[in-house]
Amino acid sequence: MGKIIAVHSYKGGTGKTLLSVNLAATFAKQGKKVCLFDLDFRAPSLFAILKLENAECWFNDYLNNTCDINKVLIDASNKIPSKGKLFVGLANPATEAIRDMSAKDRKWEMRALGRLLYLRNALLNDKSFDYLVFDTSPGLQYSSINAIVAADLVAVATTGDRSDVDGTRRMLRELYNLFEKKTGIVINKVLDYNSKNRQEELYDRIKNTYQVPLLGIVPCFCDILRAEGNFIFAQDKPEHPFSKLLDEMAKKIDANEVR
Repeated sequence: MGKIIAVHSYKGGTGKTLLSVNLAATFAKQGKKVCLFDLDFRAPSLFAILKLENAECWFNDYLNNTCDINKVLIDASNKIPSKGKLFVGLANPATEAIRDMSAKDRKWEMRALGRLLYLRNALLNDKSFDYLVFDTSPGLQYSSINAIVAADLVAVATTGDRSDVDGTRRMLRELYNLFEKKTGIVINKVLDYNSKNRQEELYDRIKNTYQVPLLGIVPCFCDILRAEGNFIFAQDKPEHPFSKLLDEMAKKIDANEVR
């Protein structure tokens, strides 16, 4: 039985999309059949990162019930040469489409939730996908809440920024716990992570602060920042420490060790 993973964050700038893309690529490299969806309808970015400018249908169209999900999926497996498969569902980056999605009312969002939940049958069951990865919009947008409701696991990207820590703690308490969602934390852009004392201090602080399982700690890698989204590290730089961390996260998720 496949899983749906929603990658979420309290605020922007946490590396949420970087984590989504590379986690999906890591699963594909491990031989899984994966579909990565862009649910950040206010700031679509997967089309640029993956250099996929044209889509027969956008994921917006599927949620608007104007096209079938099969017309949304783009086979991007050539970007991750492996035994696995990587498909992508893109959000429409046009200004008009962003404005349209921002104006949706609650009734539309409820229907969209039904369309998201249907993906479990349409893709996980009928098409034998192993993972659906939702790259969500940060914060408490309806589209993000829908993704969280539909997911089996929420991977929360956060940083050490005080407002980010406080906001993430509130979301854990008031959103994820409300929906009884299995949740794992990824702490990103961590400074001075090389010393053993620093690592032990971080683990203790994270355990006390969030009280949910830790998926991974990602040091602040300058070369990731310099890459500016031009690399899929899991594919292009498999020996990079970030790629190794992604392998560990994927194995935890695959083994159902996020409890």
